[in-house]
Amino acid sequence: MDRLVTIRSCRYGIDIQLRPDAEFGVLADTLAEKFHASAGFFKNAQMALSFSGRILSRTEEEHVLKIISDNTDINILCIISRDEKMEAMYRSVVEQTLSDIQKREGLFYRGTLAKRQVLESDASIVVLGDVEPGARVIAEGNIVIIGVLYGSAHAGASGDRNAFVAALAMQPKKLCIGDIEAKRQIIYQESLTIKGPQIAVVDGKRIYLDPLVDETAGCMRL
Repeated sequence: MDRLVTIRSCRYGIDIQLRPDAEFGVLADTLAEKFHASAGFFKNAQMALSFSGRILSRTEEEHVLKIISDNTDINILCIISRDEKMEAMYRSVVEQTLSDIQKREGLFYRGTLAKRQVLESDASIVVLGDVEPGARVIAEGNIVIIGVLYGSAHAGASGDRNAFVAALAMQPKKLCIGDIEAKRQIIYQESLTIKGPQIAVVDGKRIYLDPLVDETAGCMRL
């Protein structure tokens, strides 16, 4: 029974390895027992979560999240995707921001940012969802959107041109980094030529859009 479920710590949070040939109900019961027994070890932790061994449905993932919530004080920030490019982005985002979040120097926002909503931070912001048209994200640090940027984003709002904005796709109404504002039409055209996650950075006096994943080097640009 011990081999049904294995909970392992990793650099960006925890990985739950599930035996592929076992019934999910049996795995869920075993998982609940393990988390209940180790609740003190994970007290008030903020982590990302990944699964290995088998692919879970959305309903099964939600059931696991409920098990963790019912048996521990862990705050799950996001679930790491098993898609290689998406996983690379998630890993990079979590690794770079999780320590800041734990120090309360950054902000995670889970959910889509809807029209007229404004999200501000005096550090960096990670949005786990889309930024819809009419919504605004403003940060003195970096902005990372695990979704699509349709609304407005202003990174380095205190004047830091070294800040960046990253998203799975960008079609922003307004995009600023430091005191530089991007030309909307140029950003839109550049976005159409880039497949996959994108990053906006300042070079000189202009904002450029580049692939977040360097296809030739197989690594992240962050």
